[in-house]
Amino acid sequence: MQLAVIQRILGILLSLFSLTMIPPLLISIVTIDGTTIPFISAFALILSIGLVLWFPVRNVKNELRLRDGFVVVVLFWVGLGLAGSIPLILSNTPELSITDAIFESISGLTTTGATIIVGIDFLPKSILFYRHELQWLGGMGIIVLAVAILPMLGIGGMQLYRAETPGPVKDTKLTPRITETAKALWYIYLSMTIACALAYWFAGMSMFDAIAHSFSTVSIGGFSTHDASMGYFENGWIETVAICFMFLSGINFSLHFFSWKNTSITSYWHDAELRAYLSILFMICLACASYHVIVGDYASFGRALEDSIFHTVSIATTTGFTTTEYQNWPGFMPILLLFSSFIGACAGSTGGGIKVIRILLLFKQGIREIKRLIHPSAIFIIKVGNKPISERIIEAVWGFFATYIAMFAFLLLALMATELDQVTAFSALAACMNNLGPGLGKVSQHYADINDIAKWILCFAMLLGRLEIFTLLVLLTPTFWRR
Repeated sequence: MQLAVIQRILGILLSLFSLTMIPPLLISIVTIDGTTIPFISAFALILSIGLVLWFPVRNVKNELRLRDGFVVVVLFWVGLGLAGSIPLILSNTPELSITDAIFESISGLTTTGATIIVGIDFLPKSILFYRHELQWLGGMGIIVLAVAILPMLGIGGMQLYRAETPGPVKDTKLTPRITETAKALWYIYLSMTIACALAYWFAGMSMFDAIAHSFSTVSIGGFSTHDASMGYFENGWIETVAICFMFLSGINFSLHFFSWKNTSITSYWHDAELRAYLSILFMICLACASYHVIVGDYASFGRALEDSIFHTVSIATTTGFTTTEYQNWPGFMPILLLFSSFIGACAGSTGGGIKVIRILLLFKQGIREIKRLIHPSAIFIIKVGNKPISERIIEAVWGFFATYIAMFAFLLLALMATELDQVTAFSALAACMNNLGPGLGKVSQHYADINDIAKWILCFAMLLGRLEIFTLLVLLTPTFWRR
C-alpha cells in the first residue's frame, strides 16, 4: 500500500474542501448572522490540516493501485464528513454537540438528508446554505464515485455497464481519463442544478430557497430550508418542478452523458434499468392513489394523485422531501413507501438504495430458478436489454444482496439494543442505509430525540449505504491488510 500517495490525495482533498467555507462565509458577512468566526476558523483549520498532510509528500507522483483506491474512497467520505462538522461544532446557532454535528455533516455529504436540527426556519442563512452545499458536493462525489471509480475497483452497480459507461471502467488503475469523465459529469450536474434553481424561482420560490433546494434536489439529498420541507410552500408548480428533477436525478448519469454527447434521447428508452425504474414508480403511485380513494381520506382524486406521485418519487428515489405527513397515511402506504427506498434509484445516479439494476437482476434470477425447476436440463441466460449477463455478475449481485441483508439485521439489532423501539429502529436504519432521510416513529420529523450511540450506528449505516457496502467492509477484513 502506498501510504504517501494516499496521504497526498487526502491532503489535496481537505485543502480543496476548505474552500467550501467561503460561500457561507460571504453570506454570513452580508447578513451579519453571527457565524462569521466559525466559518473563518473552520476554513483555516481544514486548510492547515490539508497542507500539513500534503506538503511532506507533495512530490510523490506514483499512480494509485487497486488497494489504494479502496482506502482513498473511504477516507474521502469519512475525512470530509468529519471536516464538514467543524463549522457546525463552532457555531452557536444551532448549538450542536460533536456527535450531532458529525451526524448532520455525514448526512449531508452522503445525501441522506436525516437531520437532528429542530427549528430549521430560524437558522442563519449561512448555515442553511452550508447544509445544502454539503449535499450538492456529496452528490457530485457520488456520481464520480459510481461512474468512474467503483467499476474499476470491481464493485458497484455501474460494474454492470462496463461496455457502455464513459470513462476508464476497463482499466485496472486510475488514469488521467478520470479527469475527462469527471469533467463531463460535472457539466451535466451543474447544468441540471442551474436549470432546477431557475425552475424553482419561476415557480414561486425566493432566489435563496430556489438555489438551496436545487442543491438538495439534484443531489437527491432532501434537506430543506424549512421544517415543513416542500409543504411549506403549498405550491403545486414547485412540487411539479421537484418531481421532474428528482426523477431525472434518479436516472443513470451515463444516460444523460450519452444523450448530451449524441444529441439524442434514444439511449434513455433503450435502457432496461430505466424502463424498470419507470414501471416501479408507476405501480407504487397507482397503489397509493387507489388506496387513498378507497379509504376516502382525500376530498378529490386529483389531490390524492398529486400527493401520491410526489411522495412516491421523493421516497423511491431516496430524496426525502415531503409535503404532508406521509407517515400518518392509512394502511400499508407508509411501509410501502419505505420499502421503495430499498430499491432506490438507478445505478450511476445520486440516489441511494440497493439500485434498480440489482433488483431487476434478482427478479430475473428468481424467474430463471422457477424455469429450471420445470426444465432441469435447459440452459437459461439472463439478459438485460438483449445483452447477456455473465454468471459472475449474477453471483456478485447475490453476494451484495446477502451482505446487505446481513448488515441490516446486525445494525438493526444494535439499534434496538440502544432501547429504540422496533418501528423507529427499523425505519431509521432503512432511511440511513438507503440514504433516504425521514423515517417513521420517533424519526419521522428529525433524529434529535434518539440517543448518541444510535446516532453513531446510523452514521456508519449512512456511509455503508453510500459506499455500496463492500467498499467500506473490505477495509475491515484482515485479508485486505496482509501483504
